[in-house]
Amino acid sequence: MQLIEQIRHLAGQHPESLALSGEHRKYSYRALMVAVEGIAAELRERNIQVLGLYADNGPNWLLVDLACQLAETTIVPLPVFFSQPQLAHTIRTSGMQALLTDDCERFTSLREIGQAQAEIAEMALIEVLGAEQTVLPVQTAKITFTSGSTGTPRGVCLSEQTQFATAEALVKQLGPLDSRIHLCLLPLATLLENVAGAYSSWLRGGQVVAPPMASLGLTGSSGLDVAQMAKCIDEHLPHSLILLPQMLKALLEHCERSGWQPPSSLRFVAVGGGKVATKLLLQARSIGLPVYEGYGLSECGSVVALNLPGSDRPGAVGRPLPHCEVALKAGEVMVRGPRYLGYLDDAGECESHWLATGDLGEIDADGFLHITGRKKNILISAFGRNISPEWIESEVLLEPMVQQCVVVGDARPHCAALIFPRPGSSREQLDNWLAAVNNKLPDYAQVRSWAELPAPLTFADGLLTANGRPRRDRIAERYQDSIENLYGGIS
Repeated sequence: MQLIEQIRHLAGQHPESLALSGEHRKYSYRALMVAVEGIAAELRERNIQVLGLYADNGPNWLLVDLACQLAETTIVPLPVFFSQPQLAHTIRTSGMQALLTDDCERFTSLREIGQAQAEIAEMALIEVLGAEQTVLPVQTAKITFTSGSTGTPRGVCLSEQTQFATAEALVKQLGPLDSRIHLCLLPLATLLENVAGAYSSWLRGGQVVAPPMASLGLTGSSGLDVAQMAKCIDEHLPHSLILLPQMLKALLEHCERSGWQPPSSLRFVAVGGGKVATKLLLQARSIGLPVYEGYGLSECGSVVALNLPGSDRPGAVGRPLPHCEVALKAGEVMVRGPRYLGYLDDAGECESHWLATGDLGEIDADGFLHITGRKKNILISAFGRNISPEWIESEVLLEPMVQQCVVVGDARPHCAALIFPRPGSSREQLDNWLAAVNNKLPDYAQVRSWAELPAPLTFADGLLTANGRPRRDRIAERYQDSIENLYGGIS
């Protein structure tokens, strides 16, 4: 309970300092500990060993998260954008005995869910019917579900120590920054926001601001009202943020269209979850967004490497944090250090000291890690050239007219793309942009043809992962005819 002990220490030393705020409520460090201890007592009294949490962003989400640590209850955050079958899967496989939620209607159709038993933290505590006796790895404090490579989410079992080690490493690296107010822009069920955002802020003695997702302009897994998000940033004047690449791109486009300028309060903006073009980072900094790219994965407690003021190389994802070690094996990024305890369906997978990430990368002479693509995503052209589609996509996506882009070309004579353009963009405009991109690319990586997607790719359709990465196999299957037409119907 290292995080709890640190918060308790701050409650004693600075009892009236603001620790947590939301739309309608604020908590000092002393009030935060009182609330957490009260919720933990209720969990202990009901002997809840595994608790599901499905709720909107806000103080109550974080209070329950901390209370589970204090009560030694395993918490299972459920992303609000999961489909009904995915929710049913996580409920069954995690072995949760009860579910806390502020949206009971979402679960009425699930046979696994029973009646509300009580109210805790202004949410309904609902019993889980026929909970499976799931044997969790010892010390499992949190089960975070990743979207995985298929439509079935995979449960990553994490100890409290691994999460704390990540947050502590971030604090050590960011120590000199005057960053006291962190605004949560990602869903709190996202481990990155949970650990790198909230936990590291509390370890610095800062304030976590957690508005509801509607006030952030977020709906579902990919819906974003960027004007509303910018308004929220202006309202709270945070010192730090965490963004996904598509959110950063949207804020830059909003700045260009509306003249919006980021508040001068911002000290540090982390961006991760996918490849970010160097030009995009530099453009963001030019308008006052102090953006630094990082890299990580749930199995390592979220962040593994991060660029920092004074230790920054645009195009790289930073140097490894001090709590972990990074190496390469046949071009694949390997990580050693605090890590997951196992998957729900295979605890034995984490026995090796080194974790194979599935990401391809390079480490330069100064120790900066460069991610070049996904091992399983590499396209091998009909001429035998290895091509990372993420590299090409990041260049194409620099143009605001292009909202989504998926590059194809495995076993094909050249690369092609499926593109969802911004409404009102013309074919001629996009052709001209692709020609400009191709001028910067080697011939084997140039996009020679493209087709317009009839609708945006979404998580709900099974075509994107939870953090917005394309599910390439599923996209290729869904748009097989379009891809064949790009190559004249010849494989």
